[in-house]
Amino acid sequence: MSLDGAFLHIVTNELQPLVGARVDKVYQPSREETVLSLRTFRDGGKKIVLSANSVSARINLTEAGFENPQQPPMFCMLLRKHLGGGKLTAIRQDGLERIVCLDFECTNEIGDIVTNTLIAEIMGRHSNIILVRDGRVIDSIKRVTDDISSVRRVLPGIQYEAPPRQERLCLLDCEPQQVVDAVEGSPERLFKKLSAVLEGVSPVLTREIAYYCAKNTDIACNELSDSGKDRLRFILNKIKSAISGGECEFTVISELSGRKKDFCFINIEQYSTAMLISHCDSANGLLDVFFANTDRSERTRQRAHDLLKLLMNSYERVSRKLELQKKELAECGEREVFRVCGDLINANIWRLEKGQSRAELEDFYTGEVREIQLDPRLTPAQNAQKYYNEYRKLDTAEKKLTELIAKGQQELVYIDSVFDAASRTESEADLAEIRRELREQGYLKGGAKPDERVKKTSEPLHFRSTEGFEILVGRNNRQNDQLTLKTAKAADIWLHTQGIAGSHVIIRTEGKQPGEKTLFEAAQLAAFHSKGRASAQVPVDYTAVKFVKKPAGAKPGMVIFTNNRTLFVAPDEELVNSLKQENKRTNA
Repeated sequence: MSLDGAFLHIVTNELQPLVGARVDKVYQPSREETVLSLRTFRDGGKKIVLSANSVSARINLTEAGFENPQQPPMFCMLLRKHLGGGKLTAIRQDGLERIVCLDFECTNEIGDIVTNTLIAEIMGRHSNIILVRDGRVIDSIKRVTDDISSVRRVLPGIQYEAPPRQERLCLLDCEPQQVVDAVEGSPERLFKKLSAVLEGVSPVLTREIAYYCAKNTDIACNELSDSGKDRLRFILNKIKSAISGGECEFTVISELSGRKKDFCFINIEQYSTAMLISHCDSANGLLDVFFANTDRSERTRQRAHDLLKLLMNSYERVSRKLELQKKELAECGEREVFRVCGDLINANIWRLEKGQSRAELEDFYTGEVREIQLDPRLTPAQNAQKYYNEYRKLDTAEKKLTELIAKGQQELVYIDSVFDAASRTESEADLAEIRRELREQGYLKGGAKPDERVKKTSEPLHFRSTEGFEILVGRNNRQNDQLTLKTAKAADIWLHTQGIAGSHVIIRTEGKQPGEKTLFEAAQLAAFHSKGRASAQVPVDYTAVKFVKKPAGAKPGMVIFTNNRTLFVAPDEELVNSLKQENKRTNA
């Protein structure tokens, strides 16, 4: 799934029309991601995203919206200082290496014209974004010290050295026959040998080449027939033409479940019916679509890291407490033994004397002889009372423990629901609302932070079914309460995943009866906005809002309901996106 040098070359070719544009704004939406907003006279505003994330490292044009932190990171402020207002003069790539250099003509602190270069190194977990002037590093999004790498440091003030280039053939500079000569006769599998011989090619591309040559991705080089070698020369010529600016087929490879797996710039046939194949119009557009969900998940994980850690610790703490309480409750089941002992002592009190340490008495409940331990310092009556006290103590403990266990289980459900909401947040405002909720419930201590003091709250997610019914989805527990108990009317339909943490979903009926299609779509929304998003089948309960109640003292988002029915659905992201509407204020 990594971006190879060949695909990167096509991306940079598509970016060339931006040469001459000026830097309008610089953002850093996450720790390893930078966005440059460029303005051109011809095309207006364009955004380039540069990511050094190990999973989604890339550079491409993007149309996605980004929510930026309230306080810009230091690297972002540095880029604003050195690139703000600068003119993009060149976009360079060394052969098919995964390194792209953006040269900007800028003005320094004393008014002189200087060239600052922003270098995007797209190399998996070693990816980086580095700002360089006159060959020296100004700073980077990831600083590489001696502790991290003894081979190549990346620190402010040191000379920039590009990663060493390996001895491989570059399709831009060589002929296909040279590649054929390099692999011919080798016992290695063809796709592996091509990866070792060629610069900037991904495994999916080399496997496709092998498949094209012999309809077998595992064929060895020395097993290639003459016709196979001819096909190898042909496909290499086709790839070379595509890389150099010829016709490309931008292909996205997805699993049958819909999860995107890989991509390429030629049509992929090696998977037959085992994978889904779709196409995009451009290399930049493909990357923007392919990595959209990955980036959103990563930004959410980074923003909510402290919150998710707190919730996980709270869940584990409550779980441990519950285990201990259940163990104590099991011990309370023996309380009847103490009551029986007290009864037997009272029934035989005339036979017992102070000073005895044990007594063998007939159990009139079972008819068997029972040995009872006595305290020799106490009278028989006092020994009986001691057993009754122990019985009452355990009886009271059982009632209290039963109540505490029920509360603990409810707390686990609540923490799970907050964790699910936090893991699905898409904005700082949503996280701020969740933090406010946790402060109110006592999970977070101290005063509210600046981002939590904002009075304006976000609106529910808005959707419209194909039958025209408005569907609202809560973003968090407080919003779920507002939506179900205040916004919704008695005749509206309420939906929620069965036994799974998730959002409350409301179908606003407006006095009409929604059809099966609307119920199915609303159930899809409930399943998608829940912990069961990745499941194949999710049960979703639905009932009229008038049958949904909130117990006194229950935590936010916790309700009980009756008269419900259940639908089973498979979450479908494409369907969810097709129903989405722009958010607007909801009138109760």
